[in-house]
Amino acid sequence: MSRRIAQIIALLAGVIAFGTAGFVTIERFSVFDSLYMTVITVASVGFGEVPRELSTAGRAFTMVLIVVGVGSMAYGLSAVTALWVEGDILNLREKRRMEARIAALNDHIVVAGGGQTGRHIAGELVKTRTPFIVIEQSVLEEEAIRKLGEGILYIIGDATSTEVLRSARVPAARGLITCMPSDKDNVFTLLSARELNPSMRTVTRLVADESRPALVRAGADAIVSIPTIGALRLASVMLRPIVVSVLDAMLREPGDVRVEELATGSGVAGQTLAGLKLRDRIGIVVFAVRQADGRHAFNPPSQYVIRDGDVLIACATPEQVGAARKVLAEG
Repeated sequence: MSRRIAQIIALLAGVIAFGTAGFVTIERFSVFDSLYMTVITVASVGFGEVPRELSTAGRAFTMVLIVVGVGSMAYGLSAVTALWVEGDILNLREKRRMEARIAALNDHIVVAGGGQTGRHIAGELVKTRTPFIVIEQSVLEEEAIRKLGEGILYIIGDATSTEVLRSARVPAARGLITCMPSDKDNVFTLLSARELNPSMRTVTRLVADESRPALVRAGADAIVSIPTIGALRLASVMLRPIVVSVLDAMLREPGDVRVEELATGSGVAGQTLAGLKLRDRIGIVVFAVRQADGRHAFNPPSQYVIRDGDVLIACATPEQVGAARKVLAEG
């Protein structure tokens, strides 16, 4: 599009330069008078202020300039109009495709609030191939969201609005992350979302410590203080640099290996980890179990007996996670 606009500008500039040079050469007008004659000729506004009577050659040149100039103006106007209409049509098509994809969302994550925090969250969801949609209030953040990757789903709107949450398919979502810069907005969003989907998991950003009770009452399953997490990270880098570097490698280096949760059900209850053969069949290693009673078993032995409600913690790629969940579902 920018190339076509540049071509149109170059064409019009060429016509003006051609006309100016012609009047200077044929009529011996000054450069300014020649430029003025060219502009009023191309614009078809009449010759009420012609410096002097044109010669026969000047009239012939003016006729040529009128044909060339008016033709160029008409072409430029039609081309710009076509670009404008074409852009509107493309935007409309893209919007409709996005609306269709949003309408088909199910078991996804809703990220309420864009900004820098929301974009980092969205980037991680992209890496883990988790379906999600971003709700961003500011139109200024739209381009930044688009740059996260092709096909990013988003809505420009107020996340505290029930209608906007419905548009983001909150009733069909499996989780909600609220990361707006105001605790008040996070509380209102949680309350509205809980009415639409009481069973989904909700994680919220904490801005001020005194807002924690309000966020708990609003139904937040987990509350994250970004300054606190940042401080703990700084301390960990100082005290356990190798551990941190290994975890960073899992998050950022090629291979898409992640620490993932694998929920178990009644189908595998009573079986041992060795019996499931997750390492032999899929290649993942279970290094912890969050037991149904809330306790944690680290480095569980191969003869660990799985109980209904246990959650296995393992290092795995997205493909391995999908295969493991299938095994755990089928027993």
